[in-house]
Amino acid sequence: MSQQSAGTGPIAVLVVTWNSAAVLPEFLESLPEGMAGLDWRLVVADNDSADDTVGVVKALAPDATLVQTGRNAGYAAGVNAALGAAAEWDGGYRAVLVCNPDIRMRPGCARTLVEALGAPLPDGARVGISVPLLYEVDRRTLVHSLRREPSVTRAFGEAVLGNRRAGRFPRWSELVTDPGAYTRATRADWATGALMALSRECIEVCGAWDESFFLYSEETEYCLRAGDRGHATCLEPAASAVHIGGDSRVSPGLWTLLTLNRVRLHHRRHGAWATTAFWAAVLLRETSRAALGKAPSRAAAAALLSPWRLRRRPGPVPRAQL
Repeated sequence: MSQQSAGTGPIAVLVVTWNSAAVLPEFLESLPEGMAGLDWRLVVADNDSADDTVGVVKALAPDATLVQTGRNAGYAAGVNAALGAAAEWDGGYRAVLVCNPDIRMRPGCARTLVEALGAPLPDGARVGISVPLLYEVDRRTLVHSLRREPSVTRAFGEAVLGNRRAGRFPRWSELVTDPGAYTRATRADWATGALMALSRECIEVCGAWDESFFLYSEETEYCLRAGDRGHATCLEPAASAVHIGGDSRVSPGLWTLLTLNRVRLHHRRHGAWATTAFWAAVLLRETSRAALGKAPSRAAAAALLSPWRLRRRPGPVPRAQL
């Protein structure tokens, strides 16, 4: 049993919502089986939903801690608000589970993730973030959720070869597509943030999530920051969940935000010259796909060519673009 799993206190289950009334009931219904074997408490941070999200929480999870941010503050800000609420509990929390409201955990998923936390790794790091296998809504199709650190070479590889083909070669893609990586405990530079367990030690060392990323790249930044400080991200293949999401693949507004934040994050970690090369690679990818008639890539390419769009801090995506 890992150092983390031997701790005390409840597991803080953190969910950030924004107009999530349609997906919340099934998420809340799935929690008891997903959290089986653990002492846990739910914290919902709502980013000023215009639908009945708050009403659903109050009706179906009356014991949950509900934090209303009062504005569409972004995902990282919601996580931070929920973390702040959990920190006020007597005795605090043992570990944290950060969930999207469109996640459906399979039985025992959370306990498996939490018990993986704190495990020592050969280079002296510890598992600070554990993630499960994720499946598409059909419950059979595996999501390639593991990623390598973004680099100029990998951005060009994906632009020329495409994510799936490039994913077979670690030098040429962020995406990890090797089937074997999803059958064993695999260390990754970062992973899809739809569901992740974080050790209390990792949170104490890394601090708050970066709210300058309104949506997308916040989990990338946090995983990379954690890795820099000795808290690795690892897949625990014995844990699994279904992820219903995927809006960024079809929405021009969301895809644009995802693309711009990738460039912003690279600048944050590597400086101007490396970011210029990374920007060129990302632009090549989006323009080539725009030429094939893909509207999200057309919008992203236009934004990449706008210095104002690259410099400004991202905010909410207009509803018309969702």
